[in-house]
Amino acid sequence: MNNPIPKEPLFGKTLSQLIDLVDEQKMPAFTAAQIADWLYKKPVSSIQEMTNISKKHRDVLDSKYSFGLSDPVKVQESVDGTKKYLYQSAMGKFIEAAYIPEYSRSTLCVSSQVGCKMGCLFCMTGKQGFQGQLSAGEIVNQIRSLPERDQLTNIVYMGMGEPFDNLEGVMQSLEILTSDWGFAMSPKRITVSTIGIIPAMKVFLEKSNSHLAVSLHSPFEDERRKLMPVENVYSLPEVLKTIKEFPLGKQRRISFEYIVFKDLNHSQKHANELAKILNGIRCRINLLYFHPIPNTPLEAPTAEVIETFKRALEAKGLTTTIRKSRGQDIYAACGMLSTKELLKTAT
Repeated sequence: MNNPIPKEPLFGKTLSQLIDLVDEQKMPAFTAAQIADWLYKKPVSSIQEMTNISKKHRDVLDSKYSFGLSDPVKVQESVDGTKKYLYQSAMGKFIEAAYIPEYSRSTLCVSSQVGCKMGCLFCMTGKQGFQGQLSAGEIVNQIRSLPERDQLTNIVYMGMGEPFDNLEGVMQSLEILTSDWGFAMSPKRITVSTIGIIPAMKVFLEKSNSHLAVSLHSPFEDERRKLMPVENVYSLPEVLKTIKEFPLGKQRRISFEYIVFKDLNHSQKHANELAKILNGIRCRINLLYFHPIPNTPLEAPTAEVIETFKRALEAKGLTTTIRKSRGQDIYAACGMLSTKELLKTAT
């Protein structure tokens, strides 16, 4: 017996897509706004709960579409309060979202792809290889289905995958999150991270007001190339030139993510070069602890080394913060938990 074809989910559709959908189904035009309201503003999880839509039209929707939400299949909680949620994607693979509570804010780190094709030396997700794109609905579901959603203040696209390698899904998810008909979040509460895929980065800078974070990790092209193969395609000078070409409003900032590796990228020479190449960009540098992963030559430095490097950068006039290392006891490095689940299902 053949398995039935899964119904297309409503969750993850934009208002314009819903307008086309109701027109196709010969429903009143205002039904699109009603569906969006139920999908993104009300705590329901089935089409039949959309009670201001006629029963006839609900039945039509129910016969052709699913609501499209899915709960996490597993959660791990750290001693520091960080939680790693595991979700199963439509293709049956696993993705992760990390909830990070702090004193005055709570951040969710969401995934945009299943696996990743970028092959960065320090990334566990890259070791999985690329397995598929997440739809806009699957991205936003990580937020909508979060048990702590009411406490959430910030969202970062820094989980599994390269967001700008899934530009359509990411931009559609941002539209849902920031539109009045959607979650109506301020774009200033959302940061999208990239390793520097220039064409997609240009689209993002033109069409979104959310913050941009760029994975930097070394100011020297030859050194960065060993860490991040993307340097062979989109070089760091080209990435920085693109950023400088876009005027940034007062409320928008650029962050540069910089994982510090033992005996590799934290010398005075690195601080001097960073000050040189970032001159003219209003930005801050986030220094990150390296979470060790299997089968990599990279090691984490001591906290003292990172503090010393921070002072060297600040002496050069660069706004610099050290991001606390969170959730080390729960497979905190991105991709660790889903890789474990992937291996389990394969045996």
